[in-house]
Amino acid sequence: MIKINIICVGKIKERYLLDAINEYLKRLSKYAKVNIIELEDEKVQNHTAIDIQNIESRKILTKIKDDDYLIILDLKGDEYDSVKLASYFQSLEDKGIGNIFIAIGGSLGFNDEIRKRADKSICFSKLTFPHQLIRVFLLEQLYRCYKINRNENYHH
Repeated sequence: MIKINIICVGKIKERYLLDAINEYLKRLSKYAKVNIIELEDEKVQNHTAIDIQNIESRKILTKIKDDDYLIILDLKGDEYDSVKLASYFQSLEDKGIGNIFIAIGGSLGFNDEIRKRADKSICFSKLTFPHQLIRVFLLEQLYRCYKINRNENYHH
């Protein structure tokens, strides 16, 4: 079974988001082992925006080994529709990539170091969303990918 590690900067405190996250984690457990790793976000008052990007990006990189497959969710990434995203994840599975890391950065995004390290960069939307909400979107899309790839009813 494939293992997906979602690395997130920041903790979620809102009950309604936690409920949605837990629901999709439960649904996904049929298809993959999903692990969420939460990292503390940096406080703005002590740093510049570039400093925060660097600190948070380095925190993420400490969780990833050289041979791990890294996907970052980034405004500069490739955009997909759900069917193409499902096809992309199926191609990873077909290649035998069994340990995937997906990083959701903090509110200021990633630095160039992590962008260079990433195997893939994906943009969910050019719209701006809170990074806490993106976690729910990601889990829902991963669930949708598995349903599409197995021709199970959910997508339509």
